[in-house]
Amino acid sequence: MAFAGILQEADVTAALAACSAADSFKYKEFFAKVGLAAKSAGDIKKAFEVIDQDKSGFIEEDELKLFLQNFSAGARALTDGETKAFLKAGDSDGDGKIGVDEFTALIKS
Repeated sequence: MAFAGILQEADVTAALAACSAADSFKYKEFFAKVGLAAKSAGDIKKAFEVIDQDKSGFIEEDELKLFLQNFSAGARALTDGETKAFLKAGDSDGDGKIGVDEFTALIKS
């Protein structure tokens, strides 16, 4: 698991099961269930680095679409609606991507 040492596998499994149906992903609930909401800024930064697949320093829309697959290879892709809502919620400066500070703020919100 890419999040070994950061998240508990049972929490990840439960969080993924809770949003397995299309259009059921709610980022606040997911972050709470998976345990990220209670993590330190350092652990959140490590999680950000896993999700930032291209190592650009930002999470772009295509990386958000595959967000759940960072937690489990068999997880579904987010729908277009879920992806756009997730991006809108996290992109506080309007540049079309989520930086590490925006990601931290989104998790802690």
